Amino acid sequence: MKSKNDHRLKRKLSIRKNVSGTALKPRLAIFRSNAHMFAQLIDDENSKTLVGLSDIKLKTKEAKKVETAVLLGKEFAKLASAKKITEVVFDRSGYKFHGRIKAFADTAREGGLKF
Repeated sequence: MKSKNDHRLKRKLSIRKNVSGTALKPRLAIFRSNAHMFAQLIDDENSKTLVGLSDIKLKTKEAKKVETAVLLGKEFAKLASAKKITEVVFDRSGYKFHGRIKAFADTAREGGLKF
């Protein structure tokens, strides 16, 4: 019997067949664990991470998970704009687009990123 994570990984691989990032339009990859959330801008052509951030660096122990995702989205948009990146390809890594993923994406859009 396959677990939830096995099904997610299968979805992730099928998404990654079609989603790829370039230097001009990098891939915004999200990883979410039970406790934390991580985001990266990746240039797949050169195999380089342009920007990376996690909620661990934000040090928000008291905030709820969705609130932390909102803060992460704001900070991530600031870092991306500092690197002069405005357009990205969103890779949700097989997660459903709701909850923390949606909160992060909406806040990053408000911060100036275009998906």
